[in-house]
Amino acid sequence: MSLPEVIPIAHKPGYRTGTIGGYDGGQFLAMVTGAYRHEDEHRRELMRWYGVMHLFDHAGIHESSEIRFLGAGQFNEVRLDPEPLRTLLDALPGRRYGDIAIKPFRVDFDGVVFGLIDESGDHGSSNWAELYPARLGFHAPWNGEYDT
Repeated sequence: MSLPEVIPIAHKPGYRTGTIGGYDGGQFLAMVTGAYRHEDEHRRELMRWYGVMHLFDHAGIHESSEIRFLGAGQFNEVRLDPEPLRTLLDALPGRRYGDIAIKPFRVDFDGVVFGLIDESGDHGSSNWAELYPARLGFHAPWNGEYDT
């Protein structure tokens, strides 16, 4: 089965896709996620943490991204303030949590790739899309479930 035009992502409350859904203007994908910068391939620096809000139209086309640096360090060592993400979510009119379906997209910010990237062919013969930097992998049967 080939990569679909829009890729479903299942809403899983209390887990990595707990803050996705729809709003009056389309769809949103929000999360706090950690990443290393591209140039730090040997992991010399501390993990960097970001509050991320991607917005999509109703057809799943990426419209904008708001990415905020929250701090650096190991997850259990950094006091991550959830307020920036909460503020972004609260600003969405008609926000409702639920499943979404979006097209692949890419945003580069602070030396880190953010987006849903088509990585077909990178995983043997299967088609694959990866959500970065959270590293959630989507594949057939394209039902919104993901591998970590």
